[in-house]
Amino acid sequence: MDKVNILIVEDERITATHTKKILEKFGYQVTEMVGSGEEAISKAEDLDVDLVLMDINLQGKMDGIEAAGIIRNRYGIPVIFISAYSDEETIQRAKLTEPSGFIVKEAIEVLNKPFDQNELQTTIEITLYRNRIEKRIREHERWLEAVLNNISDAVIATDSLRQVKFMNLVAENLTGWFEADAIGMDIQDIFQILDTESTLKKISMETVTVPIENAILIDNEGLKNPIDGFITPIKDENDKIEGLVVTFRPIK
Repeated sequence: MDKVNILIVEDERITATHTKKILEKFGYQVTEMVGSGEEAISKAEDLDVDLVLMDINLQGKMDGIEAAGIIRNRYGIPVIFISAYSDEETIQRAKLTEPSGFIVKEAIEVLNKPFDQNELQTTIEITLYRNRIEKRIREHERWLEAVLNNISDAVIATDSLRQVKFMNLVAENLTGWFEADAIGMDIQDIFQILDTESTLKKISMETVTVPIENAILIDNEGLKNPIDGFITPIKDENDKIEGLVVTFRPIK
């Protein structure tokens, strides 16, 4: 298994060194130990970091919460707080950075330890596992988007309320709507068709795939183009419909 690289952000050098020894005992690799938020951001950018252990009270003008927010948003690196601060205001501020964990120092200082080692290891392992899963999901989403943008059919996907969640480039060209403008709109406002049956009936939460036949698509500028295609329900593991996928193509 590849080494897990961890950045320690702790203004107390003794605590940072002790933490480093514990992490290395668990088999992790500490890439750097820094004492300020500014240094943490710089190291997160320059080094190969998988995880940041962040104190809140730091040297310099920036505290750990502000630094964590920047690191999380800019580099997508998960952060675990290890801090003696556990008041409600601090915790609420920390939550906004979407941390992967919050370990309180002062609750276990009576044991002459900076933190509970088992709790730390468990939190790290859960964080790393969740981060790997999230990366795979993001990679799959990018792959799927690339595929959908390179097929010849137009594709529009909605949620259970029929609000548009995705359009590929072909759908943009045929409807005259940009995806960025269409997101959140009812699909019937984007995909306006005239046919022998009711548009409302076709664009409904049917439990089976519904064909689009002998239909005329009216684009955003009012131009009419004959199309055919399908409206397919998206179902979850309990067979509950979560949305729709509409695929269509111009009839030449």
